[in-house]
Amino acid sequence: MIFRSKVDFVFITSIFLVVLIMGTIPLLPLYKEASISILIILSAIYLISAGFLLWYVISIRYVICKDYLVIKGGPFKSKIPYQNITKVSLTTESLTGYRISSSDKGIELFYESARHGSIKILPKNKRVFVSELRKRCPNAQIQGFE
Repeated sequence: MIFRSKVDFVFITSIFLVVLIMGTIPLLPLYKEASISILIILSAIYLISAGFLLWYVISIRYVICKDYLVIKGGPFKSKIPYQNITKVSLTTESLTGYRISSSDKGIELFYESARHGSIKILPKNKRVFVSELRKRCPNAQIQGFE
């Protein structure tokens, strides 16, 4: 079962505009004196960076497999065995974890092998996602979804 991440396109657009402005203003003096090849290289670096960020944000998905949960975003992938999930709760922290969103309540998964103790996700249909986790993680504490 695959769940897509909620994406806030207004927020993403504003991030890209800020990156564009912050990336071009310091280089304005260079644009006047640089050769066309340097301008092409700088533009290519910016476009590749912006494309990578966009690819990461739009491709975030959560795949519920038989024995584990897979969280994918761009080239990054996390595989979490269900027996390692200890707690599932709501979180209001934004701009963290496998999501880029400016609002809304996400889900925080606590599991044993997490680098920072937990991972924050934001699936489009949270209730169905949590009900699927309940079926597969009977020992996990699931809070705030009653």
